[in-house]
Amino acid sequence: MKKREPIRMCVGCRQMNPKKSMIRIVRDSDRIVSVDRSGKKPGKGAYLCLKDECIGKARKTGSLSRALDCRVPEEIFVELDAYAK
Repeated sequence: MKKREPIRMCVGCRQMNPKKSMIRIVRDSDRIVSVDRSGKKPGKGAYLCLKDECIGKARKTGSLSRALDCRVPEEIFVELDAYAK
């Protein structure tokens, strides 16, 4: 029997996509935000599509900050922009 792939919602475009096609941003217990390339770091996570539009929308609307319940530093968005290209 084939295992089903997990689905996650992008906080930018609000579309449901396979987990492997997205990037996870995590806030740890010390409230430090980082990009989780492995998808396995402990903490509160949020997912984004690897599209410039989704990253830009999450930055503009503050949806990533709301999802993680803390302010997301600009360095995270710079890292996401570089990773998306």
